[in-house]
Amino acid sequence: MQMKKDRTVEPDKKTAGVCGLYCEACTLFIATKEDPERLEDIAKRYLLTVEAITCYGCRSAKRGPYCEKCKMFACAAQRGIDFCVECTEYPCDDLKQFQSEGRPHRLELWDDLEQIRAIGYKEWLKEARENYTCPRCESINSAYDLKCRKCGEEPSCSYVAGHKQEIEWFLKNP
Repeated sequence: MQMKKDRTVEPDKKTAGVCGLYCEACTLFIATKEDPERLEDIAKRYLLTVEAITCYGCRSAKRGPYCEKCKMFACAAQRGIDFCVECTEYPCDDLKQFQSEGRPHRLELWDDLEQIRAIGYKEWLKEARENYTCPRCESINSAYDLKCRKCGEEPSCSYVAGHKQEIEWFLKNP
């Protein structure tokens, strides 16, 4: 019998990207928290150290190499805001460029930012978690896990089910 995970855990703001991305569904975050072998494989693939790619979320002291250089994070910090959607210049050119780069994990960025504005980041984090949770084993998967990384359920989560075609195309044409 499968044990149900405790869904009463308070959402952690560190996993809510200022840009509207959900950090817990990031391959680096998952590998950092749960899968040291996956983290080592990613480090080797990009010729980096495990320490260099370790990431605990957007607002943590240790972010991955891409997020460490994030323009939106630096801008939000400078402006004293928590999310891009709170900015008077939203959506700015940097955010538009970021969303337009064709990466499957960014497909719902605008909707996510509007949800953060409408219901607050805590409720949005709960919704995001559900969107990336395997319906069978309740593991959180990334936007690139077509099958659940733990139990093999296909699709791995509702996010992947909704964007399977775009994800498959991206994986074949990196």
